[in-house]
Amino acid sequence: MNLLFLAFAAPMLLSCSSDDDDNLGNVPTDIIQPVVNTTAQLQLDIRTDRALYQPGQTILFTAEGTMPSGARVRYRQGCDIVADEALGNTSWTWTAPQTDFTGYMVDIYVTNGSAETIYGTTGVDVSSDWARFPRYGFVASFDQSKSPEVIARELALLNRCHINGIQFYDWHYKHQWPLGGTRDELMEAYTDIANREIYTSVVKEYIAQQHALGMKAMFYNLCYGALDDAAQDGVNPKWGIYTNTNHNQDKHSLPSGWKGDIYLMDPSNSDWQQYLADRNDDVYSCFDFDGFHIDQLGDRGTVYDYYGSQLNLAKGIGSFIEAMKARHADKRLVMNAVSGYAADQIGATGKTDFMYTEMWGGESQYSDVREVISRNTAYSGGKNSIIAAYMNYGKSGSAGTFNTPGILLTDAVMFALGGAHLELGDGHMLCHEYFPNSNLQMSDELKSAIVTYYDFLVAYENLLRDGGRETIASLASGKANVALTAWPPKLQTVTTYAKNVDGKQVVHLLNFLQANSLSWRDEQGNMPEPQTITDLPLRIKASDVKRLWVASPDNLGGAPQQLNFTQDGGYINFTLPSLKYWTMIVVE
Repeated sequence: MNLLFLAFAAPMLLSCSSDDDDNLGNVPTDIIQPVVNTTAQLQLDIRTDRALYQPGQTILFTAEGTMPSGARVRYRQGCDIVADEALGNTSWTWTAPQTDFTGYMVDIYVTNGSAETIYGTTGVDVSSDWARFPRYGFVASFDQSKSPEVIARELALLNRCHINGIQFYDWHYKHQWPLGGTRDELMEAYTDIANREIYTSVVKEYIAQQHALGMKAMFYNLCYGALDDAAQDGVNPKWGIYTNTNHNQDKHSLPSGWKGDIYLMDPSNSDWQQYLADRNDDVYSCFDFDGFHIDQLGDRGTVYDYYGSQLNLAKGIGSFIEAMKARHADKRLVMNAVSGYAADQIGATGKTDFMYTEMWGGESQYSDVREVISRNTAYSGGKNSIIAAYMNYGKSGSAGTFNTPGILLTDAVMFALGGAHLELGDGHMLCHEYFPNSNLQMSDELKSAIVTYYDFLVAYENLLRDGGRETIASLASGKANVALTAWPPKLQTVTTYAKNVDGKQVVHLLNFLQANSLSWRDEQGNMPEPQTITDLPLRIKASDVKRLWVASPDNLGGAPQQLNFTQDGGYINFTLPSLKYWTMIVVE
């Protein structure tokens, strides 16, 4: 194909307003890309008073930092400006639009002639139910050090990242008797499975503060756990799971010094279901939990009931979910599909708020993330996914810091694919399946970056997590050292993942040019930082294009940038401003 390439006559970055790769031809390298004034960008941290909002609810914003002269605040849905107004001080309100289940990008900016400087950004989720776009965090320690002030500081970061649900990990007294005490006589303090001290008042304080931030509070427990003293609490051993027909009960061994091993009960046994539902009655009568986060231990192999009949454990897990929902219809349920075990049964119930999968070494590739999310979507009829994935796991045994490039590349992949990552908790990020493990800490650099990533996840939730159809983008690079390959990821390339969403072509660019592994785990924390690619000429198959824009959590705080382009038959040519870990291209 013989192409004529024209530079833009009057280049400027526009403000956003109200399988045929072989046929792409050469990409023009002389399209002039306008420069954005970024000398003072992101000097303001914009915070909201809640993690999500009901339609029509008042949103309180606070900007930390010095407000520049002439500052304005702009609210955008995608690239469309919903509202724009002058700012007089660092605190203001906005009434959430009435449209439900919608994400917004909010930015503070100043114009000077044709130049525009963005000073701060945040995301806003207007959703009447957290289950549509779940963002899940955790709390895992409840000792005397957790004063209301400490809890407020912990939750401030989770709220800044718009975490709208919290898993209370190992808050309970015993698996078969989660309440510390009885309804009539609650213990002030008790010990958990690891013999850590738990204060009832701390659990209640966490719940109260989370509710004030619009977050759901979910109590954790296994669907089939019991300690060796369960019989004295009314648990019949005939309800158990056995590894053979000789009454050897299946168990999960725990370290010495803990309360004991966990013996497994048959989740399909109606007597066990009734027993645990009764214990949950006790929990709900004493704590204002919103629901039950149900855990399991994955595939147990061939197992039997007390009478020697082989059990279908996956089917039993589905039965357990049904029983819990029938008993407490007004309470929420989340169920862990460990390495995908019983995910089909969990999804088929329709009773969990979303899909939740704990991924392990057997599914350690970035490509596995897509498979998990795709299966979860199919099993559940379209519900979104939370992925519990423990980063830098090989370093979790001793003190250290998380490797920022490994975290950000994994989050970029998960978010681009439509998932969310269970990783943020009460003062630390997860590096291990035992949630109290806080050996690895977040650097200030990572904390700052992770906030922007969650702003991006929220602001563009309708493009990232609201349906759409996977496709393959016909995209070509104008730089010989930047090779583009369609999903799945390949080393030394930029991977593209594309969907058609609400009439828009959405193409994600994920940078694996400097990556040293295709494992999301970054187990030893040695994933290198990618070099930022700037002014990348691109050519994409698209016709009748009305608008082209890009956004990246690595640039301008995720604010959208409308781009000039040239239409050439069934293709458009444009210049991508930058790509570090992840940039999203939207063709309308």
